[in-house]
Amino acid sequence: MVGSRPSIAGVFGRVIGERPNLRFTAYDGSSFGPTDADVVLDLREPAALQYVATAPSDLGLARAFVSGSLAVEGSLHEALHALIPQAGQDISAREKLKVLRELGPWVLKRPQIPDEEASPPWRRGLRHSKTRDAKAISHHYDVSNHFYEMVLGPSMTYTCAVYPEMQSSLEQAQYAKYDLVCRKLALEPGMRLLDVGCGWGGMVMHAAEHYGVKAIGVTLSQRQAEWSQKTIADRGLADRAEVRHLDYRDVEERNFDAVSSIGLTEHIGRRQLGTYFSRLASKLRPEGRLLNHCITRPTTRERARSGGFIDRYVFPDGELTAIGSIIGKMQDHGLEPRHEENLREHYAMTLRDWGENLERNWDNCVTEVGLRRARVWQLYMAASRVGFDLNSIQLHQVLAAKLRADGTSGMPLRPTF
Repeated sequence: MVGSRPSIAGVFGRVIGERPNLRFTAYDGSSFGPTDADVVLDLREPAALQYVATAPSDLGLARAFVSGSLAVEGSLHEALHALIPQAGQDISAREKLKVLRELGPWVLKRPQIPDEEASPPWRRGLRHSKTRDAKAISHHYDVSNHFYEMVLGPSMTYTCAVYPEMQSSLEQAQYAKYDLVCRKLALEPGMRLLDVGCGWGGMVMHAAEHYGVKAIGVTLSQRQAEWSQKTIADRGLADRAEVRHLDYRDVEERNFDAVSSIGLTEHIGRRQLGTYFSRLASKLRPEGRLLNHCITRPTTRERARSGGFIDRYVFPDGELTAIGSIIGKMQDHGLEPRHEENLREHYAMTLRDWGENLERNWDNCVTEVGLRRARVWQLYMAASRVGFDLNSIQLHQVLAAKLRADGTSGMPLRPTF
């Protein structure tokens, strides 16, 4: 304390909690925590306290970071590793009142919310309607194709990669992921593939180019569809591959040999999963295969809806459920699960490599999408990486088959992939 004025860093440190290897500094010149800490959280403006006080959760901290009133010196990944395990441990009402008395009522006046934040869920319309889903997808994916090229790399693949070796590059791992999906689906020349939530068309192009299938991809992002169609033409695949700007629910074709869903289930919603799998099953011929690849909760006990930061800044209306629940919905809606695997560690490695791409291209990324949007991505990828590290989220692939009326699956006795 300096006279009767509280140490800002000390107050913030008490609220957040003291952490090994983490130091707090503040605009009033105060500090709190180990002097030799590798990571420093710097409260650069009073607004940092106001954001946290008016939204005491990950949303408040996110607003402070995105606005620049809270900065991290050192590894953001390490800082979040220190903060996230204790993030749900709220301080007592007595301690909150004490902090308020020390700081004064000004701290409860909320600063301006960053423009990058989506509107709250109750102002978005009917949850998981086609209109609301389209807006949610546009919020995240229609940012800038060039920005995504710098972050995702040449593959333009925004889903978990599969690393054949610890030292494999991101591009090698994304190629391996697509190839694994193609092998699981047993794709052969002349087959027909539907890829729902196709992103920038990576799966569509890989299957068409390397397995000779006729592939259709659908996405709710106009920019993704435009980029994909141009790239398909440039690679000479227009006779075999197509990406449409379309809701997967509006695909008219049926009797596909295979359906792939890589990173779409997270946007569907827990209550809609049964209908989702019924629709995908209806697109398959008998003995056709479905590969579902998605982020999940580690148990069936967690809530499906995302926290404030992810919902407002990253994936509006995103919902994650447990793999057991997903497999159960498959079983109940026309599909027989045949194989499952957890790729949790692979997604942590994928996020590591995306984060390195962002840092390597930081100045150009800021020029492309703005400083605050770049900070959103910086925070989102580092936090998600910690989530996979700590097993608070997982990534599962499930292979399923559509049976004939007599129970024939068309599957070999043992996996061949």
